[in-house]
Amino acid sequence: MDPAAATRPRRDTVPTPTEQALLADLGRTLGEDGLRTSALSRATYRRDASFLNADPLAIALPRSREELAAVLTACRDHGVPFTPRAAGTGLAGGATPTGVGGVRPLVISVARMDRLLALDVANRRAHVEPGLVNARLGRAAAAEGLRFAPDPASQIAATLGGNVATNAGGIHVLTYGVMSQHVLAVELMDADGEVHLLDGRLPEQDALDLRGVSVGGEGTLGIVVGAWLRLLPAPPAVGTLLAGFATLDAAAATVGALVTSDRLPDAVELMDARAIALVEGYAQAGYPTDAAAVLLLEYEGLAAGVSAGVDTAARLADQHGATEVVRAADADQRARIWKGRKAVAGAIAKQAPDFFLQDVVVPRSRLGEMLDAVVAIGEREGLIILNVVHAGDGNLHPFVLFDRREEGVLDRVFAAGHDIVTTALSLDGTVTGEHGVGIEKRDFLSQVYTADDLALQQAVRSAMEPSGLANPDKVLPTTVGCQEAQMVPEGAWV
Repeated sequence: MDPAAATRPRRDTVPTPTEQALLADLGRTLGEDGLRTSALSRATYRRDASFLNADPLAIALPRSREELAAVLTACRDHGVPFTPRAAGTGLAGGATPTGVGGVRPLVISVARMDRLLALDVANRRAHVEPGLVNARLGRAAAAEGLRFAPDPASQIAATLGGNVATNAGGIHVLTYGVMSQHVLAVELMDADGEVHLLDGRLPEQDALDLRGVSVGGEGTLGIVVGAWLRLLPAPPAVGTLLAGFATLDAAAATVGALVTSDRLPDAVELMDARAIALVEGYAQAGYPTDAAAVLLLEYEGLAAGVSAGVDTAARLADQHGATEVVRAADADQRARIWKGRKAVAGAIAKQAPDFFLQDVVVPRSRLGEMLDAVVAIGEREGLIILNVVHAGDGNLHPFVLFDRREEGVLDRVFAAGHDIVTTALSLDGTVTGEHGVGIEKRDFLSQVYTADDLALQQAVRSAMEPSGLANPDKVLPTTVGCQEAQMVPEGAWV
């Protein structure tokens, strides 16, 4: 692999006769506005928010289920694979347009299918199309005194179809869980253009839980065209606390005390000194810039319980040597505190042109070891790495900052990413918490599952999607080898 290829100009590729026939069919179905084939359009859809990229055949932008069904049946008839996509905020290469046997895939964007189909206040549920942005559902629910709990940092752009596909989490995952806890039913369109309702709206089901299988399927089982999502009552009271610490170890120890206390926080986020400095200069969130780490804590519920929780958190932070403890006085201060946490990616753009974001999980008791290891990896590779952590459930997000124009830097970045994952595995952790597997983590799964486990997963995938055209080469390992060898440099396609 030659990472320097990321800076080389792309060469246009002449479609094969099969590809030309498919494009002709799609042109008649979608019209000029719904089909993009130019080199510039293809470049825009080469990758998601990761650095794994490949050249698609074209981009289809259906506006309805009928158009989408016609696109999928055309792909089936011509034997052309397809890669589903919406906002492209994924970080594991799940929307990288990988093909089969040298056949370039069609990228199918569902971003235009973005309606809130129903907001069922009485039954606390919403019926959504896949292109609906997470934050839009949150605002609609809030107007009715409800909330949609999954709140990834990218929620102002990330779509609900993508959230379902990757089983996304968010800042409040400690209490409310990941996406699978909030998906009541999935409407999944297969490669034949047929929609299957995978239903979990009843308390008990008398069949296999295919809804559960489809959440986190990353487009390999078909395309999510709709979902029924659980809504929750908005909490009557919220309390937020910010605590600064002189060392990462002290912050990590406080996390352990918090999650074993008599009042579990609803959110526990940790940011290290580099993240603090970067964000504070960007968002003016009120973080102590002399701290080695901060914890952002939140409690929700009845006012008395929230007050007791915040008191407990303040006491435990003091016991573990907190250098500063600040209780949010009002909604505005609370919003500023969380604005800083959610602004990390935007703040990075002020310091570095590129970043590579990892997503691993370790037991909470080993959080301190993992943080120390990440620091050591950054020093060994000569890279700036800042840490943002869903600390309550041990889900780390190390951001590796770099400039891809620097010669040889991508090799060091990918080496650091590889070592972060293998270190998490050595500490009894796992390869992903909420970003999905995609291409990036695919070959690590052979270190997580046995060969029999993977064969069973492949059998389920083949049973649900026998064509093999749906987002090929993702999630399940195709080879067993070093993960970085699967990275696709810009200018190449697989």
